[in-house]
Amino acid sequence: MSTCGISGGVRLTGDPSYLQSEMLILTLNLIITLCTESIGFMHSISLRSALASESRLSFNTNLRLMTAACGWRNPNGTLLNALMAVLLIISYSSATLAVSSFSIIGFPFLILGIALFLQVAITLAGMRSVETLTWSSSPFDVTAALVHHTQLTPSSFRCMRGVSDRDIIGGPTKPSEAQPSAWHAHPSIRKVVVFLWGLVLACAGWAALIMYKHNEASPSQSWSFLPDYAYDLNYSLSIEVYPTGLEAISVRTWILAFVNITAVQGPLTIGLHCSELIANVIQNERLWRCATTRNGLHTATNPLKAFLANPLGLILFVLKPVLHWMFALSFVFGPTAWRVDGNKIVILQYTATMLVYQIMNLCIALCIFACVFTFVALRRPRGPQPATYGHLQTLANLVDEWSPVMWWGHKEHGIPYCHAGTSNHPLPDVEMDCVYAGSGVVSHSPIQGEAPILEK
Repeated sequence: MSTCGISGGVRLTGDPSYLQSEMLILTLNLIITLCTESIGFMHSISLRSALASESRLSFNTNLRLMTAACGWRNPNGTLLNALMAVLLIISYSSATLAVSSFSIIGFPFLILGIALFLQVAITLAGMRSVETLTWSSSPFDVTAALVHHTQLTPSSFRCMRGVSDRDIIGGPTKPSEAQPSAWHAHPSIRKVVVFLWGLVLACAGWAALIMYKHNEASPSQSWSFLPDYAYDLNYSLSIEVYPTGLEAISVRTWILAFVNITAVQGPLTIGLHCSELIANVIQNERLWRCATTRNGLHTATNPLKAFLANPLGLILFVLKPVLHWMFALSFVFGPTAWRVDGNKIVILQYTATMLVYQIMNLCIALCIFACVFTFVALRRPRGPQPATYGHLQTLANLVDEWSPVMWWGHKEHGIPYCHAGTSNHPLPDVEMDCVYAGSGVVSHSPIQGEAPILEK
């Protein structure tokens, strides 16, 4: 920008092919994903501590950008959370504008750097504004910290009550052969699944609209994953044209380009962000169910190891840059007129091109993505171990003995109620015909004229 101005860029050396330049865009999207995921990890920890300080933390995993602490000036509040969402969208939109088929352009990289910097600044401000109870993202560490600081009190008679029973007053119950799905246990997951399918329908409608309104080319006889402008159905709109061909595009043009692309790419970015909730909630439940395996539940885990051990999270981490790259193939903002000066260029005209076949490819990919996450959200865990899905109060009720490695199972026989809980050694399976209530529950003979009472 110092040598070529606000619309300047540097030509890629070696005359790269179209595929090579697209791989460069995909790599840039991957780097952005790595940066924003790292920022998001720290931001979620500060938000979790802020919600805990307000006694509003119910689940270990929340919709990070959709859940806010109280106060507009709070770094974890609604205003700055909304700004974080806008900055996240701008980060991915910058990748779409920063690299064309033949050059690297300076201004979108500047916007990308500013967006990442502001996200880091907001995250650091959020971390400094609240006392962090634990730096771990493990639901067990969070629950233990809340119990230790008396912000969470275990309830009695609920050793066999899962998260779906959190609103049920009754205590003693028999084990169940299957547990409820995440769809029924976590209210926000239903909204995420509905939003994902809304994205699929919106993408299909977008493809149908461009097919009806196309103003260039005719239907291709052969399908290809990468765009073919000579044959693909597409709709093009020039952002700015100068008849002299000498004047570069202005700041107003860049603003118009960013506003258009963020408006279209925003729902995709938010949808992929919200999908993190499903991946993390399922992982929380998967870890909890390790307590009935031979190796037991290891409560303390390294954050990087926990990330690598989350298969759904890894799939999402890979798909984020790929789906954003597929969007960039569908909605192309590229220079169509420029001035060359050695290995430098100055852009004179930008054109927005929407390609039908690439939009269809994106729609199919989003449909498969939504199917997988819907199946995972609707899947019911098997076995009598009560499901928690990272619900902190439920974990506090079920874990009665904390240790670095825990096993869950049958602990005490009783009349009429038994007890199930955790231990630092393997436990026998619970008995399906028994009624479980809690530790130390005894039944006293009723006084004449009174109902039996339970005491702990």
